Amino acid sequence: MTLSNMERKIIENSIRDIKDFPKQGIVFKDITTLLNDAEAYGVLMNHLYQRYKEYNLDYIAGIDARGFIFGAALAQMLSIGFVPIRKKGKLPYTTISEKYSLEYGVDEIEVHIDAFGKFQNARVLLIDDLIATGGTANAAAKLINQAGASCVEACFIMALDFLDGQRKLKETTDVYSLIEVK
Repeated sequence: MTLSNMERKIIENSIRDIKDFPKQGIVFKDITTLLNDAEAYGVLMNHLYQRYKEYNLDYIAGIDARGFIFGAALAQMLSIGFVPIRKKGKLPYTTISEKYSLEYGVDEIEVHIDAFGKFQNARVLLIDDLIATGGTANAAAKLINQAGASCVEACFIMALDFLDGQRKLKETTDVYSLIEVK
């Protein structure tokens, strides 16, 4: 299932561009305007529900922090569990972690070791607001698999195709992006 042209316009028009943030030359895609637009957020969440209701998912995993917003809401709509994938040091129980490269260094995300423990080979949808270079998303998909579950797809509200993250992530899992910026 893909977005209709009308749905795409509603969602696209609700996302604000902020030039030169966080630094000169960057156009930041601000989703706070999507979140405070009841119609656009409703269109988005209904589309995600319709797309994933037949996937037989056991969990949705959201990437810290904006993936929590969409993932927790969708998990509730689908009557399944939500699992947060957090930055290193933010989870209180035993964790497993995955490192990934940044432009100028390395970062790390983690998940509770028993996050997907209710189901053997749990089917998990990974979700976040945006995929750029794909470092965090790749690490998150690998982490899901490392935790004994199966990342069946990664979903993003927006993909910055010119940064090639989707292509790289497709080596690990299927990818679905609602809006692709060329």
